Amino acid sequence: MARARKYADLETALGHKFKDRKLLERALTHASVRSVSSKRLDNERLEFLGDRVLGLAVAEMLHGALPDHQEGELARYFNRLVRGATCAVVGREVGIGQHLILSDSEANAGGRDKDTILSDAVEAVLGAVFIDGGFDAGSEAVRRLWGDRFELTANSFIDAKSALQEWAQGRGKPLPQYAEISREGPDHAPRFVTEVRIKGVKSAQGVGASKRHAEQAAASTLLLREGVWDKDSK
Repeated sequence: MARARKYADLETALGHKFKDRKLLERALTHASVRSVSSKRLDNERLEFLGDRVLGLAVAEMLHGALPDHQEGELARYFNRLVRGATCAVVGREVGIGQHLILSDSEANAGGRDKDTILSDAVEAVLGAVFIDGGFDAGSEAVRRLWGDRFELTANSFIDAKSALQEWAQGRGKPLPQYAEISREGPDHAPRFVTEVRIKGVKSAQGVGASKRHAEQAAASTLLLREGVWDKDSK
């Protein structure tokens, strides 16, 4: 019962109630634990499987959601949806970090918010869902976790930095330049402030837990301010 309550929020987000919750626990167990206890199974094998589940589910959904798009366009959207950065964002959205089983050293090093660890855990969880409930359950979990990302317009699939670069080039302006304004907080939980600058355009700032996130946030702020994106496009 305790384990059922512990993972209830994840099961709700996935739309899948595990018959074998040990599978879910394994999917949340990082390899750093293996060095501490060789008897404990980590999530690397489930990650391998979940990566394939994610890929097939996304390919199927894109094929249905974008019937008029050519193979090359579908491939670009596919890559943006399954890449590690997107998986990490999904992991943060469902709070997977709080459930991760890490070694003390990895936890103290900020492992619960590292993109690679979150991304791997999301894929491992999808692998666990597949084993526990089959591909339909895995596909439904992807649909739930990725939400309306499948229903956005083609332009909305582009990340903020790429979209801003294309916008600037389309107006004959130089490429955006990013400058770190400040970095605050401890090493395990930093806070970066970055400014994006384009000649002839008012600069914009963004905040994030990494330089990359802050740059994306700055680009997004500028796109929203200039009316290139609206709030529903983020």
